[in-house]
Amino acid sequence: MARIIIIMGVSGCGKTTIGKLLSSKLGMQFFDADDFHPKSNINKLKRGMSLNDKDRKPWLDTLAMSIKKWSNSDGAVLACSALKESYREQLSKYRNDIEWIYLSGNYEVIKSRIDNRGEHFMKSKLLQSQFDTLELPSYGIHIDIDQNKEKILSEVIEKLKTNA
Repeated sequence: MARIIIIMGVSGCGKTTIGKLLSSKLGMQFFDADDFHPKSNINKLKRGMSLNDKDRKPWLDTLAMSIKKWSNSDGAVLACSALKESYREQLSKYRNDIEWIYLSGNYEVIKSRIDNRGEHFMKSKLLQSQFDTLELPSYGIHIDIDQNKEKILSEVIEKLKTNA
């Protein structure tokens, strides 16, 4: 079975940036879970409304099926918030050996990043709801994001080698 790596954390922590860099370094496909949201979820977020578990369920089901497909091909690096343990369980429905990378950072650092990133449907006024929803995983690789992206990538790669 091909390798599946999920980079998780609240919006604005750098999942997409680090995911793209990691996938390039490892020669794997990269996917952003945001691209799998139904239009209704994106519209809700654009209106400044947080998603609830009901909103997320079909999105997580689609991602779980995609993970199953990627597992039977070349694998993948996926950037996905995966804020709750129940979401991570749903994503692991067909694959129990996913490699999890949690990008952690404090509210102020992440809010600043969101405010400076331009056009994205997730605005900083919803950030607190992400922190409120977040259930820290007791497993996987935990990386502090208060450093440059090259250092973060280097740390991720080193820890992936150590955990292999």
